[in-house]
Amino acid sequence: MRLTQAAYQSDPGGPLDADRELYRRIGEEQDGRELVDSFVVPIRSGRAWRVPAGHVCRIVTIEGPQVADLNLWNAHDPRERMWASRTRQLQAAHVSVFDRLWSTLPFLRPMATITGDSLAGYGTDAEGGRVHDLLGTRCDPYVSQMLNGVGFDYHCHSNLTRAIRPWHLTEFDVHDVLNVFQCTGLNDDDEYFMKSSPARNGDYFEFFAEIDLLAAVSTCPGGDLSVPMFGPDAGDAESVCRPLGIEVHKAHTGVLQGWEPPQPADYGGGHGLTARPRS
Repeated sequence: MRLTQAAYQSDPGGPLDADRELYRRIGEEQDGRELVDSFVVPIRSGRAWRVPAGHVCRIVTIEGPQVADLNLWNAHDPRERMWASRTRQLQAAHVSVFDRLWSTLPFLRPMATITGDSLAGYGTDAEGGRVHDLLGTRCDPYVSQMLNGVGFDYHCHSNLTRAIRPWHLTEFDVHDVLNVFQCTGLNDDDEYFMKSSPARNGDYFEFFAEIDLLAAVSTCPGGDLSVPMFGPDAGDAESVCRPLGIEVHKAHTGVLQGWEPPQPADYGGGHGLTARPRS
């Protein structure tokens, strides 16, 4: 029994109440899909790619557990990008099937809806860990330099920065991530912890593109996070780093009946400001 209810709620059928029948249909439909792109992201690297609206993107552990740091942008306007903190509030700090990944202001709409997750049954482990994390964010060379005295160039922030350069985006466009396959939580002192990923070879995480997306992923240099990245016990995690597979499928039009791309928030944007008369 929940002792407190969620702060952000909507009426049944409202924007937070995804059409489960629709997204279950999309997730379960396999034979009618058309594979339009597939590739492998090597260890300690990044890759960016397009996911058109109405397509499904699947991230797969092809050689064993590996954390993936995911960024999303509107493919036509990168000012609209995934908003991790609002997604935590509207959905959950750890997301799974039927949760939606929301965009930044002034757009505020679902960019993607999760339609497949082979780790959906993981739940909460004995230490309070859960998977597919929005609590934390990407590792970066600035924190590494500060905590370890080492400016390592292949942290997720740097991997994502290199990945999006061909799309004319920069470090300033990299944003808080969804840590796919990452197991995290808060300890008794309310401190963030990470633990070994429970993913196994062949596990997958899948999302449906609500709008035309530019996606980017980093294969985390911490690999499966079984080796500490910071502190006195930090070690070289390269031996637990593995590549990831990416697949983009066009969903069969028959399963999309009733779906329409979401529109940006309809707030007028005045913010109480009034134009000053010219003198």
